[in-house]
Amino acid sequence: MMTTESASLESLRVLYQSDDYIVVDKHWDIRIDSKMWYEKHTVQAQLRERFPQLADPSTYYGFRFCHQLDFSTSGALCVALNKAAAGRAYRCFKDRTVTKAYLALLRGWVEEEKQTLEFAIGKNSSEGKTHMMCIEGTEGCENPKPCQTELTVLEFGLYDGDPATKVLLQPLTGRTHQLRVHCNAIGHPIVGDFTYSSGADDSPYRMMLHAHLLHIPLEPQPLLVSAGDPFLSAVDPKWLPQRSLRTLKATVDALLEHRVEEERKLREEERERVRREQERKKGRREQRTEEESEEQRRQCQAWLSEWAGD
Repeated sequence: MMTTESASLESLRVLYQSDDYIVVDKHWDIRIDSKMWYEKHTVQAQLRERFPQLADPSTYYGFRFCHQLDFSTSGALCVALNKAAAGRAYRCFKDRTVTKAYLALLRGWVEEEKQTLEFAIGKNSSEGKTHMMCIEGTEGCENPKPCQTELTVLEFGLYDGDPATKVLLQPLTGRTHQLRVHCNAIGHPIVGDFTYSSGADDSPYRMMLHAHLLHIPLEPQPLLVSAGDPFLSAVDPKWLPQRSLRTLKATVDALLEHRVEEERKLREEERERVRREQERKKGRREQRTEEESEEQRRQCQAWLSEWAGD
């Protein structure tokens, strides 16, 4: 059950479990892990509480987290239960074949219903902001790297009386604080983002960013998990939807279909690349065979000429 209550060791919500992976619905006010002795409530501690028999003593935290979520971000978080499973998931993340989609409430009404945000993001070196990221061209932005986020508007409404927009965000790259920085850059910061509002947006009980969907194309069985939608009036009465543009389910289904089509094209391109490479190798072998045959013919003619001369 989604709730506005703070996290506890017992409040771990499991979305999926197998011999190799556990996917949990990370709470919105809890760290994944921490080396600080005073950090009692972490996802790692919750997992040890619920699944002490699954903790791996050979790892620092006892569990292998396949990816990261910010302290203030809730939603689907994948944990590998052994080294081999962690390696398989890591390759998917490294090859960017993982599909992730986040729900967010943004300040204001976003005019452009579908857009691709492409601000390069770098570390903020300005005094007092070194824990933050920033977009290329802003003061103190160091080593900005290309970033892409797909934004789709789902609903317009009010949050605590102020205009707000529910959106689905798909990060196509994986920079630190990418979604928060990109939304802030278009003038629609995430509701409750204390850090990127310079401490001004402190009235909501949480930052409204939630990892809704996680798809990891593992073999032979892909991992597909949804962490639901916490931004509902039934959960938080301060959010009042007024006009819906598209449903969450239809939007996610379209996103997954698009991803499947992209993967199909990539497989076809890879097969075509392999076929061409095989043809080139075959052509080189045939050429060498022809050259060798020609050389043998010349040697034979030379030998016959010498023999005839004798």
